[in-house]
Amino acid sequence: MYEPVIGLEIHAQLLTRTKLFCGCLTRFGDPPNTHTCPVCLGLPGALPVLNKEAVSHAIKLALAINAKIHLKSTFARKNYFYPDLPKGYQITQYKEPIATDGYLEIEINGKKKKIGIERINIEEDAGKSIHDGFPDSDKKTYLDFNRCGIPLLEIVGKPEINSPQEAVEFLSMLRTILQYLEICDGNMEEGSLRCDANLSIKKRGEQKLGVKTEIKNLNSFRFLQRALQYEIERQTKILESGGELKQETRYWDETENKTVVMRTKEEAHDYRYFPEPDLPPLIITNEWIEDIRKALPELPHQKIERFITQYKIPYKDAKILCFDKNLADYFEKTVEITKSPKITCNWILTEVLRYLKELNTNIKHFSVKPDGLAELILLIENGKISGKIAKEIFPEMISTGKKASEIVQEKGLTQITDEDEIRKIAQKVISDNPNPLEQYRQGKTKVFGFFVGQVMKETRGKANPQLVNKILKELLNKN
Repeated sequence: MYEPVIGLEIHAQLLTRTKLFCGCLTRFGDPPNTHTCPVCLGLPGALPVLNKEAVSHAIKLALAINAKIHLKSTFARKNYFYPDLPKGYQITQYKEPIATDGYLEIEINGKKKKIGIERINIEEDAGKSIHDGFPDSDKKTYLDFNRCGIPLLEIVGKPEINSPQEAVEFLSMLRTILQYLEICDGNMEEGSLRCDANLSIKKRGEQKLGVKTEIKNLNSFRFLQRALQYEIERQTKILESGGELKQETRYWDETENKTVVMRTKEEAHDYRYFPEPDLPPLIITNEWIEDIRKALPELPHQKIERFITQYKIPYKDAKILCFDKNLADYFEKTVEITKSPKITCNWILTEVLRYLKELNTNIKHFSVKPDGLAELILLIENGKISGKIAKEIFPEMISTGKKASEIVQEKGLTQITDEDEIRKIAQKVISDNPNPLEQYRQGKTKVFGFFVGQVMKETRGKANPQLVNKILKELLNKN
């Protein structure tokens, strides 16, 4: 009866060496308040100077999401009080942003959908409040201004998302594009990518949107999914029981698994926007835009299509590989050596991803490099070891850093490909198991797997599986 309407607002911290309006470093993890100056602390008389690299990053994203880039844009002051905002206002873009009217295409269950992007704003970040002693009586809040003035892009999506799944897919695709462009690392845990969700529900088929709820600071895909699902159910219950919804800003409480009210109705005029008097309009040229366009890297959707065509792998597999640029690069470097896209893809999507999850790491920090995985795959392809043996030695490669060939040699794991040797073992297995043999004679061919297992057991998994199957069939059919 009711359907959700969702719009996402995403803040992406830009990978620039210095802050948006001053020369302070943007380096993460340094001691508090070590990267500050009169400009980012908002001291009287300090004047901002715009970071050209941040503007270049904004143009890159605008081109990647098919947005209209404006040759003239302006900055404004967004006024609000918060302890970690020393100026008492944030410099952002408001009436004249750098880009508008873009879109991203997502795919859910085989169906493609375009989600509009209303605008891209260049803005500065606030500082960070660190709360200590809560909820005990001795409460203290510490302020770290290192993040103050770090350049952000605010990406405002149109309310065209209709499910939590679509929202997660949209954010995931945008994060991947930012990483491919190398303008944001997409690290949600460190806060370099943050998401707010605006949600309302309306009766199915109606045009008028319902009362909006904003859910702030969702810092993981899982929290985004859960918060939206909870809020849809909460609002639906209120409307179905005859109640009225209030416009609110809420946050996701991960311990209680629910959204909690932060504040009630909030409008743009509450921020008392006015033009930033210390910054002239930002003027960019078509020539600059074209230079940036020519230097754009291959984007995720382009790479997916190329992987399908070039490597003949399914869309689903190509999408998983390409949603992480580093994983896609790892795959291509490995394939360059193996010349076997299918088995390489299977190994990465099963074994490699499994161990990345178990070790809680990423492909950049994975101990088995592309040439190491390629050597292992070639040992299988060349009949030196079986796939089973390969899966047994792979964890040792990860933990020790040794090459596959070293481990195979040390442990004597080279695959048995001598037909006479396998035949001798197979004959012994058959003669040692008269009951299964009798069952096979009676047409119960399922016991064939038993004989294969026994031969592999006798050879400690080293016998070539294809030869085992071939020789056993010959011997059993003679019997």
